[in-house]
Amino acid sequence: MSQSSKYNAAITAIGMYVPETILDNKYFEKIVETSDEWIRTRTGISERRKLDNGATSDLAVKASQDLINTYKINPEEIDVIIVATVTPDMFFPATACIVQNKIGASNAWGFDLSAACSGFLFALHSGAALIESGSFKKVLVIGADKMSSIVDYTDRNTCILFGDAAAAVLLEPTEDKSLGLVDSILRVDGTGESSLYMRGGGSLYPATHETVDKRWHYIYQDGKAVFKVAVKGMADVSYEIMQKHNLKSEDIAYLVPHQANLRIIDATAERMGLSKDKVMINIDKYGNTTAATIPLCLVEYHRDGKIKKGDKLVLAAFGAGFTWGASLLVWSLDH
Repeated sequence: MSQSSKYNAAITAIGMYVPETILDNKYFEKIVETSDEWIRTRTGISERRKLDNGATSDLAVKASQDLINTYKINPEEIDVIIVATVTPDMFFPATACIVQNKIGASNAWGFDLSAACSGFLFALHSGAALIESGSFKKVLVIGADKMSSIVDYTDRNTCILFGDAAAAVLLEPTEDKSLGLVDSILRVDGTGESSLYMRGGGSLYPATHETVDKRWHYIYQDGKAVFKVAVKGMADVSYEIMQKHNLKSEDIAYLVPHQANLRIIDATAERMGLSKDKVMINIDKYGNTTAATIPLCLVEYHRDGKIKKGDKLVLAAFGAGFTWGASLLVWSLDH
């Protein structure tokens, strides 16, 4: 990524966790005025997962343990833990601290990163910069959200969209500059604040009887406004990173898009000139798991043998803030 750095940051281990409880579209037909067909045709979602007991840290710990156990990583060798989330266990301590303790990463420091659905991309770029600095050898980047904790299950516009999950990647330095994170284009635009937010619970509107009664501790989304900006933002930035690196559609093995809406994903793929078989999709199974969607795709597709070492991947996301971005990643894991 950095021209001056001796190293690139490569993904050397991966892990994931999805809770056992499944909420299918039939479930939502019972609690709000909607239908399976309506949900599937507009979003592409059939099922999503819900964590019945526990917090975001529990999702993150299980994903991290999957990574640690699969790749025989010594947790004491992890230098940094970055948790991308908008549903931290609590304001403080950081969820990264709770994860650090639970996985036994006794020598790690870490922090949470809040960028909504773009969180994993922002965290990946931040973790890569720490690797490239030469100061750190193992950076654990986790995307984790318990969206069910902030979803209003009486709001049919939003409750159908979100699910709970976590996925993690380990970044390590490689001197092979043809592998790892090559580049990122990351953006924010605060004028989008009023279109997608959770009003209550922060320093602006601390929790009171009034904020609870007004349902301010749940997600609010102006779906049409977000859709309009997301379609353009995600498609434009994905195309921009291809142009910047002189890549044609045939050079890209996969687009790895944030799983918010199938129509946004299709528009991005179309702009990049990619056929549907070059787009990672799991929104049908998990819905929008916010910071977890992109790493969840990476883990599933790797384990299914669909991506190989050297494959060029474009990771793209759009989220509340507004936040958005695209990253060019060359896959570094063998099977």
